[in-house]
Amino acid sequence: MRARRIMPAAVATVALVAATAGCGLQNANGYIAPADPGEIKHYDSLEGVEITVGAKDFTEQLILGNMLATIMQTAGADVTNRTNIAGSNGVRNALLNRTVDISPEYTGTGWISYLLHDDPVKGEEEQWRATADEDKEKNQLIWLRPAPMNNTYAFAMGPEAADRLGLENLSELADLPREELTFCVEDEFYSRNDGFPSMLEEYGLKLGDSVPDSQVLKLDTGVVYDATAKGECNFGEVFTTDGRIPALELEVLEDDKEFFPLYNLTQVVQEDLLEEHPEIEEIFATVNPKLTNEVMLELNAKVDVEGMEPPLVALDWLKSEGLVQ
Repeated sequence: MRARRIMPAAVATVALVAATAGCGLQNANGYIAPADPGEIKHYDSLEGVEITVGAKDFTEQLILGNMLATIMQTAGADVTNRTNIAGSNGVRNALLNRTVDISPEYTGTGWISYLLHDDPVKGEEEQWRATADEDKEKNQLIWLRPAPMNNTYAFAMGPEAADRLGLENLSELADLPREELTFCVEDEFYSRNDGFPSMLEEYGLKLGDSVPDSQVLKLDTGVVYDATAKGECNFGEVFTTDGRIPALELEVLEDDKEFFPLYNLTQVVQEDLLEEHPEIEEIFATVNPKLTNEVMLELNAKVDVEGMEPPLVALDWLKSEGLVQ
């Protein structure tokens, strides 16, 4: 369902600006923010091991890819940073053709977009395990145990609608008067069989009947957030870790019937690399439990709202958690 998107020292600033001028990191030999070991220790066994990190080209992935690069470099590996590869398919193909060794990824993307299953698996553990087992068998790619962070679809209300309607979950939509059922959605999400119409039906509503087409605004992704915050609709389609949610004071409704697939974050690693260096799994068993939706909302906002650079946002968080120094 998805393919998805200041600096302290002066010398580091010059280096980073040169590497990121205008459009973020390039997708080869990108800048890697240096750090010293903390809770993530230096492994002599990783010295001289060449590891290429790949990540996609939207904000969250820019942060996570750079985080991965700093982590692996701090642990001792010789890292090439290929964060900012165009699109999910670009990163996936790089893993399959082995030009990338490790990448941040989402369990739902793996199951639906890469392994081509129509229906998500219910439950975080179950979705991860199904994806991990099949991708290991078919492609020799290992999905490490995921983080709590789940970047999936959701609906949110702007401040005025949240105060006036007082809803907490999507099931409460069915109790609203027809005229209050106004939505802002992406055009693709509106037209997908497994998108907006199916979501409404799951929650006892029907597009074109209880939700008239005239009460649905079809907008570009970025516009949905602003339109929802300004009250142009009561309910806007959002992604659960987008930094604009706290910045615009949006209130996310709980998907209490678990309609949307789970997109828990983890790292996908080449099987032979992990067999030779099981310490990589040890490293991310330390990192992943700390990556929650609340953390990612804050980190994404630092880039999208405050204008900070992804490598330094990643480094600052790693330092704040004592993972590196």
